Amino acid sequence: MTAATSHLGLAPPDLGVAPITVAWETTRACHLRCIHCRAVAQPRRDDGELTTDEGRDLIGQAADMGTRVFVLTGGDPLMRPDILELIAAAADSGMHCGFAPSVTRRLTAAALGAAVSAGANTIHLSLDGASASTHDGFRGVPGAFARTLAAMDTVAALGARLQVGTTVTRRSAGELELIARSIAGRVTQWTLFFLVPTGRAALDQMLSPSEHERVLRWLADADLPFAARTVAAPTYRRVRAELGRAPVPGANDGNGFAFVSHRGDICPSGFLQLAAANVRQARLADTYRRHPLFVSLRDPSQLNGRCGRCAYTTLCGGSRARAWAVTGDPLADDPSCPLVAAEQN
Repeated sequence: MTAATSHLGLAPPDLGVAPITVAWETTRACHLRCIHCRAVAQPRRDDGELTTDEGRDLIGQAADMGTRVFVLTGGDPLMRPDILELIAAAADSGMHCGFAPSVTRRLTAAALGAAVSAGANTIHLSLDGASASTHDGFRGVPGAFARTLAAMDTVAALGARLQVGTTVTRRSAGELELIARSIAGRVTQWTLFFLVPTGRAALDQMLSPSEHERVLRWLADADLPFAARTVAAPTYRRVRAELGRAPVPGANDGNGFAFVSHRGDICPSGFLQLAAANVRQARLADTYRRHPLFVSLRDPSQLNGRCGRCAYTTLCGGSRARAWAVTGDPLADDPSCPLVAAEQN
């Protein structure tokens, strides 16, 4: 069972029929200046954003196709005045509603309380360092670290599920153990986003194959008091298998996951922003199930190079987002994998 569905007590769905999770980038507006922002966030809202009615329709489409988890993200979704209405629509649809606000001055205790009251089941907050110097350096705004810790306390007081996300880069990798200690007793789940060089994220901040392997092996061996999962690191499943650890199957770009941009583009993920269609002209279910891009990402036989020949192709499949970001081909080798690196050398 996947990390996304295990807490819901549900069997995993047929990933060819419906994604486990749909994430909607409600806006690209955000007042943070994160150095690794995949959205290249901007200070003002885009006039071309999906409207409230279009957002409600998107939510209905996701629920109707069998999606289990719907995430409202950004940018900063609190920049939308209709965000509570959209949270309520997602919650009323029967899907598990995730809410991922940016930690700015807008994220007050009252705002978090309103989001939970509207129906947000899980609050996602980002913590990219164990100290203010590291985290605020990522976020580009002084005080972000202190506001994040305060927001975590508020979520705990509200009794909501808290998911903390950490972007793993060469700047943050050395602080992962300290971050894990700092969130123990506060979180339900820790999500490690392994950097994909897209948006503002620079290639030189991406871990090398050996660094990826070292972090993933540390994670597999870590005795953490909360659930942990990875994003853009399906190689974690191969690492766990090699170490004899319990399997943690999960979604990959376009395979159990779909992303809708602020303008309605339907993409395999937020890190693989290749638009297959737009919700203003196409149905979400039709695009996910039948578009050649999505179909190819769910077919291991279409992978190229070492990833296509690997014994772990079905279990892992490599990060299709990272392959695209580095090579321009979403079906190419995942350059973070040491098995790929060994063959190339």
